[in-house]
Amino acid sequence: MAAVLPTATSGTPMSGLARALVQAGRLTSAQAETLQKNASAEKTQFIDALLSSGDMDSGSLAVFCAETFGYPLLDLSACNADMLRGAPIDPKLMQAQRVIALAKRGNKMSVGLSDPTNTQALDQIKFQSEATVEPVIVAHDALLTMLAQLTKSAEDALNELAGEEDDIEFAEEEAQQPAPAESPSEVEDAPIVRFLNKILTDAITLGASDIHFEPFEKFYRIRMRIDGVLREHASPPLAIREKLVSRIKVLSKLDISEKRIPQDGRLRLIVSPTKTVDFRVSTLPTLFGEKTVMRILDATQAQMGIDSLGYEPDQKELLLDAIQRPYGMVLVTGPTGSGKTVSLYSCLNVINKPGINISTAEDPAEINLPGVNQVNVNDKAGLTFAAALKSFLRQDPDVIMVGEIRDLETADIAIKAAQTGHMVFSTLHTNDGPSTLTRLMNMGVAPFNIASSIILITAQRLARRLCSCKQPLEATREALLAAGYRESDLEGDWKPYGPVGCDRCMGSGYKGRVGIYQVMPISPAIEKLILSNGNSMQIAAQADSEGINSLRRSGLMKVKQGMTSLEEVLGCTNE
Repeated sequence: MAAVLPTATSGTPMSGLARALVQAGRLTSAQAETLQKNASAEKTQFIDALLSSGDMDSGSLAVFCAETFGYPLLDLSACNADMLRGAPIDPKLMQAQRVIALAKRGNKMSVGLSDPTNTQALDQIKFQSEATVEPVIVAHDALLTMLAQLTKSAEDALNELAGEEDDIEFAEEEAQQPAPAESPSEVEDAPIVRFLNKILTDAITLGASDIHFEPFEKFYRIRMRIDGVLREHASPPLAIREKLVSRIKVLSKLDISEKRIPQDGRLRLIVSPTKTVDFRVSTLPTLFGEKTVMRILDATQAQMGIDSLGYEPDQKELLLDAIQRPYGMVLVTGPTGSGKTVSLYSCLNVINKPGINISTAEDPAEINLPGVNQVNVNDKAGLTFAAALKSFLRQDPDVIMVGEIRDLETADIAIKAAQTGHMVFSTLHTNDGPSTLTRLMNMGVAPFNIASSIILITAQRLARRLCSCKQPLEATREALLAAGYRESDLEGDWKPYGPVGCDRCMGSGYKGRVGIYQVMPISPAIEKLILSNGNSMQIAAQADSEGINSLRRSGLMKVKQGMTSLEEVLGCTNE
């Protein structure tokens, strides 16, 4: 004989969930009937009345439903709302029926719900999606929270992220152009404007070097590079991706209608009456929209002086001696983002005097230095590094700075300039000083030209500086020797420090960065090795015998001084 399910005696239909709870002994018939009456009176559902009464909590009810009805259980609170946007079900229907589309594979769709007896909802979802519905049990409170997030308009979500309007101003020459016909009205753009203003001011406040706006299939992400590490800062609604990029393009004087090719631009933010911050903007078409990266260019960095960059006293003396010579070439090497530009401009700032004519060719000019003639190269227009250098030599120069030596033609002209009475500064993307010399040889520069023109090479890295919350660590003698310390370095009572984490450093244990340098003057012995086509290992060995610290050795000195951690130095240098 089939089991007889309990029914309400008052004539009010009892929900399937109420009957299941009574049959399982989790509620009495009287309790279920009372809750059903309350739900009817308040025009809500039985599950709402049940959870409001405190007889069961949302988590326990979800477990009961999964076990009783044989459906899988999912922790919906661990899911990202952005990943569930764009579901094949009308958001209004999901809100009305209190279900949520989780995933669709072929003709099967997983649907999250808290009341598995709500067959009407499942039937409607099946009818609209034309798919086989597979129920998944989720906690009721998590379901309501997720539905609220999914049905919230993009503008509402953006208003929450943007907060109050910031008092922000862009330089007049970078001010917004008249909006194109297809762009939204100013009123509709207001949340976008406020949100972008907040992102820019947050980046300056946090000391970020780059801002990444990244669109993906299911979500949109904004990250900032702080102290050399990318950190997620915000996840705005995916729907704003085109409006946000358009706003950035308008400010940067880029083509708002061109979305198929990369573009480069620039904008200037007025922070105060005496300070402006430049942003170099780069857009790149990706699968799901245009990725935009904004590099923050703070001209005040070049005014800090060489003392603040982290050179050791002997390294600073070698560098200052080289840059104040009447002619020759000084090269700064390192990967992208290692601070080469700041180092070069710090050197230029030392020698920037009324009696000296300084010209620079860059792609693009990142820091504005008064008194220096700065040129942006433009390959499309024919203004290459080589063309700019040729022009400089007809401009009565004393000092020439080339943003980067990329090819043999540029290298040849720069070397000829250094050999004919001019001081030349430039950069290369190489790992250290010795490899810079072999790189020039591989480019086709004659060894005798290298030996006769280059007077000093400085290679550099940026390591994260330990925050004031740092603490000393116990390290074995063997571990320190393996890291590269010598026996003489271990004398004395000192210990390496490690990161801890506090509010000031946002829990990372690091605040700011410090430079690690290899400053290698070209000695007569190294000149002989260059002329005999010596390799980078032979040149490195000779430099070491002359007391020139490698990048690793310089980094270990910073560890001993308590400026950075051993793991940070090991992570950014080779030995």
